[in-house]
Amino acid sequence: MIKLDRRLILNFDWTLFILVLIISGIGLLNIYSTGFSLTDFRQTPLYIKQLQWILIGLAGMAIAFFIDYRFLSRHAYIIYGISIVLLLVVFTAGYATRGSQRWIAIGGFTFQPSELVKLTIILALARYFDHHQIGRGYHLTELFIPFTIVIIPFLFILKQPDLGTALVLLILFLAMVFFVGMDWRSLLIAGAGGLILTPIGWYFLKDYQKERILTFFGPERDPLGSGYHIIQSMIAVGSGGIVGKGFLKGSQTQLKFLPEQQTDFVFSVFAEEWGFLGGMILVVMFFALILWGLKIMIHSRDYPGALIAFGITMLIFCEVFINIGMVLGILPVVGIPLPFLSYGGSSMVVLMTAIGVLLNISVRRFILQS
Repeated sequence: MIKLDRRLILNFDWTLFILVLIISGIGLLNIYSTGFSLTDFRQTPLYIKQLQWILIGLAGMAIAFFIDYRFLSRHAYIIYGISIVLLLVVFTAGYATRGSQRWIAIGGFTFQPSELVKLTIILALARYFDHHQIGRGYHLTELFIPFTIVIIPFLFILKQPDLGTALVLLILFLAMVFFVGMDWRSLLIAGAGGLILTPIGWYFLKDYQKERILTFFGPERDPLGSGYHIIQSMIAVGSGGIVGKGFLKGSQTQLKFLPEQQTDFVFSVFAEEWGFLGGMILVVMFFALILWGLKIMIHSRDYPGALIAFGITMLIFCEVFINIGMVLGILPVVGIPLPFLSYGGSSMVVLMTAIGVLLNISVRRFILQS
């Protein structure tokens, strides 16, 4: 399972590793800023907790790096099954906060299994498509099993409720189907079916989820209620101007007008303090990270590695796009963290572990025989 090879170190992908460390470091400074004006020193500051999660995430990255990704691929269904069991534990032994039951306590820490599912879904789908290569586009009937792999955790997560994470799972499924190829007739039928089912899905949403979607089209309809987050976020981003107000000097942040500023709206804090230029630099860094992930996919020595690398890269792209989109008011607020920047242990540890798998795939192209 774990086999030390000096070539793992000699061919280590320092570019990917350092890029992730820089973004995580920016996130740490950003979270420090969000709690700078708090006067309650009885609790551990959020930036200290985030640093702890980064260190735990680096440990997870190291483990994922040294375990051959082919081992993970061979046992993908078992890993997927464990994540489903953890989702079930949420409903029996988990605890709720703010109307959502998403977390379980492990020792002195809390963990959100739905974050882990994002990675295990990628491993399971990669395993299936690797073992069922057909040399042509997949028909709808041939996608029943991979769709089932996704829909089971999708329904569990939707019940928590966590619409954002559930949507990410569907997007990952569609992205990986696009990667492996789909028969064009089946693609047209699926697209038409999706358009027909979309209005039906509206009736399965919670009231607050419907309100978020309606608020997206008109945040001014409830400026002190459901539209407050989006309005304050856009004010924060806009007030940053070109170069920003400076570190620790964002009024929306320090005066606590911006809700969820350490999690969902962490980009608003950064944009207010560092302005358009700072925001663009951060976006470029994310873009570089995504391109590097696609580079690893292209140079992978086998099909499972390419599938996994693509899935992880699409996970990062999806979360970056949705989070920044909702912060800027061009997408509905669905509660998706910004990778490596938003406060949260589960997201940080899982994403760091996923980066470890990417590093694994990157370096083993120098080890695997042609």
